[in-house]
Amino acid sequence: MKMQLRFGKIKQTLLLVLLSFGSVFSTAQNKTPKPDTNERPFRAVWISTVANIDWPTGEAVGHTILQQQQMRDLLDKIVALHFNTIIFQVRPTSDALYPSEYEPWSHWLTGKQGQNNDIPYDPLQFVLDEAHKRGLDVHVWINPYRVNLARTPISELAPDHIFNQHKEMFWKYNGQWYFEPGLDETREWLKTIVRDLVTRYDVQGIHMDDYFYPYPDHKTPLPDAQCFRAHPRGFKDIDDWRRNNTNLIICELHDLIKSLKPEVQFGISPFGIWRNLSSDPLGSDTHGLQNYDALYADIRLWMEEGWIDYVVPQLYWAIGSRAADHKKLAYWWAHNCFNTKLYIGMAPYQLVDRKQVSADEWQKKRKTAWAKPNEIMRQLHLHEQIPQIQGQVFFSASHLLKNPLGICDSLRTYYNDTNP
Repeated sequence: MKMQLRFGKIKQTLLLVLLSFGSVFSTAQNKTPKPDTNERPFRAVWISTVANIDWPTGEAVGHTILQQQQMRDLLDKIVALHFNTIIFQVRPTSDALYPSEYEPWSHWLTGKQGQNNDIPYDPLQFVLDEAHKRGLDVHVWINPYRVNLARTPISELAPDHIFNQHKEMFWKYNGQWYFEPGLDETREWLKTIVRDLVTRYDVQGIHMDDYFYPYPDHKTPLPDAQCFRAHPRGFKDIDDWRRNNTNLIICELHDLIKSLKPEVQFGISPFGIWRNLSSDPLGSDTHGLQNYDALYADIRLWMEEGWIDYVVPQLYWAIGSRAADHKKLAYWWAHNCFNTKLYIGMAPYQLVDRKQVSADEWQKKRKTAWAKPNEIMRQLHLHEQIPQIQGQVFFSASHLLKNPLGICDSLRTYYNDTNP
């Protein structure tokens, strides 16, 4: 693998100065975007590959023909529900579901990271061809900092994985390893990966979800104090420094993508709460974990600055939820999305179907909104009342296609009748 670590010192210094003051002196106003009535609604499904959640299934790992059959079947079912986009995870743990000269084949595809003897095809190109043939757009989904899951020992990483070449770029937290976001080398590496994807493939978007800094356990401090001391970039507060680390990669990836192919969209799917009202007068009337404070992802700033083309907040709560009301959050994001397209992340995985869950699970959740067949549809009808909301994304394909509480039947009718 190659490691391209190029630095533009003058440009970088100017960018850092601007970013350092951007979060305090934002010039953006609370303006909501005017929806493009000529653009088709965004109706998408996440296809997750990490831990073989959606594709390929465990039995198809390492088996090309079965993988291809499963993907064709998956895409046919998605099209039958009148969706028009898939968000396909191609870099789940700093690996690749496509031939890459920089990162090894994913073990979720081959059974062993770096092994390619049983993969005589390009899975990403195959997905692109099959999806485009069916009229589906494809946004490729990458996880920026995650190296492994706790269940995957670091000893199972391929010998040529960047972790084994440059261990100084990583730290461990709660059993998982991550890139150090405070290093210039990390940003350069991520830009190398994105540049490769955008230049080699006919993708419609680059997508990242909520996994920036790891979710905290509130007991273990992040192991980045040494990096902060070595590379403070003028910051005195480590939390501000961490947010700036994330701001930099978002801004730089946006500029990179637009310099290569301006038509390729850059989108983020964050955790559903930016900040709570109790922490910030601009926050939402909610009581939960905050992107800004816990994950160091200042989504609101990214929307203000135009660094992302669309945002998909994961509003995985029911309407009326005490901690985080789907309705309140939908209106908050609509008010704060500025000139960023707004789609809503939906949670069919939350639906509890008595026929599909254990007796214990049913007893726990039978009185919740998610045990009622109309919760997802209630949310869709709410979205109709908010003009800034231009579509939805469902997590995830396998959960949705199990058709809990008949949700697929409802969606097929709704999307065909309401949004032809």
